[in-house]
Amino acid sequence: MAGHSKWANIQHRKGRQDAKRGKIWTKIIREITVAARAGGPDPDANPRLRLAWDKATAANMPKDNIVRAITRGTGGGDDSNYEEIRYEGYGVGGAAVIIDCMTDNRMRTVAEVRHALSKNGGNLGVEGSVAFQFKHCGQFLFAPGTSEEKVMEVALEAGADDIETDDDGMIEVTCEPTVYAAVKTAFADAGLAPELEEIVMKPLNETELTGDDAEKMQKMIDMLEGLDDVQQVYTTAVFNETD
Repeated sequence: MAGHSKWANIQHRKGRQDAKRGKIWTKIIREITVAARAGGPDPDANPRLRLAWDKATAANMPKDNIVRAITRGTGGGDDSNYEEIRYEGYGVGGAAVIIDCMTDNRMRTVAEVRHALSKNGGNLGVEGSVAFQFKHCGQFLFAPGTSEEKVMEVALEAGADDIETDDDGMIEVTCEPTVYAAVKTAFADAGLAPELEEIVMKPLNETELTGDDAEKMQKMIDMLEGLDDVQQVYTTAVFNETD
């Protein structure tokens, strides 16, 4: 690794997400509602709903909350008209940023996103300005010490594209979004528990930040993730583990 630990960055990100659990629940409920409205209430027949359900379970959300969100989405009293919008921009040091939003007020959302970027040294870009720096894929991350041979065997059999082990010993498996559910099931059946598993916009290259730049970039990410309309933030930025 070039001066930073990907595993340390992953643990840092997970810790910050855990600290925002209440807000994460709100975002997941919105995702469940929209997924159910778009594809129906059965998670076995609606891959997007299955993914949102799994996120809710991983975040320790009670099943009653999940069921209520599905009911709202399929005509049970939620009249909100959410639309999905993706914004692209730049952070500190030229790091690319993708911000996925779900909103019922596009004007409010773009103003809030633009403010969060500019306040912390970034700027909003046009559509397509940074998307080419990311790959849409399923991603599974296993803690150092996990059997690489077993992960590789299961992953390849299930249709994964790539398996990489970094200097920390962390194993990363990536796959096409269309086979994400099959790979996830295969790992579960084999008794392999990823530290993180999700469909992401994975950066193809990384922008390493240290010192003040790292601090400003983290503030930007926190501010964006704190916005009610923002569902997910992806960035090429990584932080030196010594900072």
